[in-house]
Amino acid sequence: MIKDIKINSILKVPGDKSISHRSIMLSSIAEGTSHIEGFLLGDDCLSTIDCFRKLGVDIRVNTREITVYGKGLYGLTSPKTMLDVGNSGTTARLILGILAGSRLQASLTGDESICKRPMDRVITPLSQMGASFISKENKLPLTIQGNILHEIDYKSPIASAQVKSCVLLAGLYTKGRTSFTEPYISRNHTELMLEYMGGNIETKGRTVSISPSFLRGRKLLIPSDISSAAYFITLALLSKKANLLLKDVGINPTRDGIIEVYKKMGGRIYLENIRYFGREKVADIRVLNSSLHGIEISGAIIPRLIDEIPIIAIAAAFASGTTIIRDAKELKVKESNRLDLIISNLRKLGVNVKGLSDGMVIQGQTLRRGAYINTENDHRMAMSFFICKILSIYNIDIDNKDCVTISYPNFYADLSQ
Repeated sequence: MIKDIKINSILKVPGDKSISHRSIMLSSIAEGTSHIEGFLLGDDCLSTIDCFRKLGVDIRVNTREITVYGKGLYGLTSPKTMLDVGNSGTTARLILGILAGSRLQASLTGDESICKRPMDRVITPLSQMGASFISKENKLPLTIQGNILHEIDYKSPIASAQVKSCVLLAGLYTKGRTSFTEPYISRNHTELMLEYMGGNIETKGRTVSISPSFLRGRKLLIPSDISSAAYFITLALLSKKANLLLKDVGINPTRDGIIEVYKKMGGRIYLENIRYFGREKVADIRVLNSSLHGIEISGAIIPRLIDEIPIIAIAAAFASGTTIIRDAKELKVKESNRLDLIISNLRKLGVNVKGLSDGMVIQGQTLRRGAYINTENDHRMAMSFFICKILSIYNIDIDNKDCVTISYPNFYADLSQ
């Protein structure tokens, strides 16, 4: 069922998408100049740059470094045109936290996919803080009117780094201390970067608090994205023979769930040269071919690997035994309904998969035919099923393979190594 693939390579995947977004945003509202290395020049992150340029920030881009001339908390200017976030939910939700406190009026829009995604999860806390919104069904396009904000103690019904980051960024503009509590700990890149740039922030368990702070420009070094590395980790684990070294990968404890899961499935994965880029933990990851078996994946680990579930599902289809994924309802409101899309595409390939309300049950080693895969223009679906295509002995075709430019423009070129 698996092709005879051999891998012996060293690879550096692009910079972390989540951190790249935040580096532009925080640098734009910091005092002084920031120099950013390792920035991901994917479509989503370029949307963030475009939005902040429209807000009056001087951002200079070259292939080696991004230079951001910060305007300070209150230095942004009203945009003359709508802010287009493209396909980026991170851009849309986090920028609203900044606009809420900057006392500007701005209108946001995006592509067809992003205009279907829920914005009420950030509109609700920002409205409680004093911002005003005009929208239809709490979705893009929308208009925000910033205001003098007041602090809140917000208890989120979902574990979401985007919602948490939005509230924390708005909290920079209040007079008191704003707190955010979530049911599980989500990725903490915003907290780490805020602290690194001078933010007055404190974390206690599942609660993060921030007080009014003025940020200062810094040199920011962005690690390689573990979400991008996940495709190559999976390919190497399932290959007949592999010794793959992935350089400078971020292993932030709120993002390393895929490593823990693959080790539990029998994966031979080793962390080497562990160190820090600013506040972010980084390592070189060595991956050897392995015999994977199914496990149950649920609970607090889900926010640590939510973006990697599509490729984990591919691994589960090739592994022995049964893999159960639960508590992943958040997949329904990503760039596509990833939960339903993973299930429907695996079924096209003959995989024995049962859908759950918040996950799926995958019987491994049941992939038995080729198919035409529908990605719904979701970059993670395209990359995940392309790895499946490489591994499978059957003919698998994928629609709109070019949507990977959202997060990994050189994905196919790197695969050719």
